[in-house]
Amino acid sequence: MAEGFAKKVLDVEKEMISWRRHLHEYPELSFREFRTTEFIETKLKEFGGYTITRPCRTGVVASVKGTKPGKKHSVGIRADIDALPIREETGLPYASRTEGVMHACGHDGHTAILLAVAKILAGSRESFCGEVRLLFQEAEELPPGGAADLKKAGADKGLDAMLGLHLSSAFDTAVFGIRSGILTAAVDRFDIEVCGKGGHCAYPELCADPVVTAAEIITGIQTVVSRNIRATDPAVISVCEVRGGTAYNIIPDTVSLTASVRTFGEKTRALVEKEVKRKAKETAKANGCTAKVKWEAGYPSVVNDEAMTETARKVIGVRFGEKHELKIDPIMPGEDFSYFTDDKPGFFAELGTRNIKKHTDMPHHNSCYRMDETALKFGVQYFTDMVYTLLDGTGKNMPADR
Repeated sequence: MAEGFAKKVLDVEKEMISWRRHLHEYPELSFREFRTTEFIETKLKEFGGYTITRPCRTGVVASVKGTKPGKKHSVGIRADIDALPIREETGLPYASRTEGVMHACGHDGHTAILLAVAKILAGSRESFCGEVRLLFQEAEELPPGGAADLKKAGADKGLDAMLGLHLSSAFDTAVFGIRSGILTAAVDRFDIEVCGKGGHCAYPELCADPVVTAAEIITGIQTVVSRNIRATDPAVISVCEVRGGTAYNIIPDTVSLTASVRTFGEKTRALVEKEVKRKAKETAKANGCTAKVKWEAGYPSVVNDEAMTETARKVIGVRFGEKHELKIDPIMPGEDFSYFTDDKPGFFAELGTRNIKKHTDMPHHNSCYRMDETALKFGVQYFTDMVYTLLDGTGKNMPADR
């Protein structure tokens, strides 16, 4: 053992990094992860001991049973496998070979960690009692997301608890961001089509200008956060796409907007939707235009179970020490892991990969995003420790039995 790591974890580290780099070279977009799926399934078959299913077109679900005697429970661990439509600019020797597609959010690392966990569990079935189900999930990046599909297919049916983590450049390498209760924001999207009356730019009085109207709507809906929601209740509305017009001297008939909303709590979520729709329609009407608002509810907030959070904190503290624990505030990114915990307790951790000297401090979804691979073995050790703790045969660490 070195630096608090089990020998089995250290033994698989080099191989795990090679898996991660292979996946990084061959990224695939959401719902198109066919090569990635084949790679995962091939490795699982090499490890042996797994019952493997593919309930959706992409992604893999693998189950392994422990042989330790005692009270049997079941735990699921999820890793997302998809990449993003980003052209990589890292200059790494294992940079993406797929033009315009990149693992810029760490999902290659998540997949490699779970494969390493799979290899260790296959060789240590005597160390846990019950079932471990590994969910290599497709399409986390594209709502409605792969978790909803796996849920519908029954991939998590019968599980007593769920675990997940996200590698994050927002925290220092090997530091676990821990929070009980609401962790991530609920994520929604809306589209607004502003319809007016186009014409010659020299005669605006003969037109109903959707460009000016759209601009007023954009600025107006910002007051939803600043004037309709308590200052202590975090919320973000970001209009990220504006489309309209064909020439510099023509007032168009329509302008379209697309935006993202991040909120915490269903009351705030509903209020934002109501106020955005109201302000868009009233502003359009005041300018002689109309506004059609299409609202798409996205991922709910991830809510960490209190008992499982405490178990994770103890596991991390015993293995790595308090310096690797960090109590964090809620974070604005969304996560479809939330679908797996709407009917069972779960815990989702943030694992830091930020190292300025290694240039791994760029934000996610950035073309220059890099990962400090030192963090990977911390994820493997954490997951295996959680499995051995939750499935120790006594049931005392399972939330349902407390």
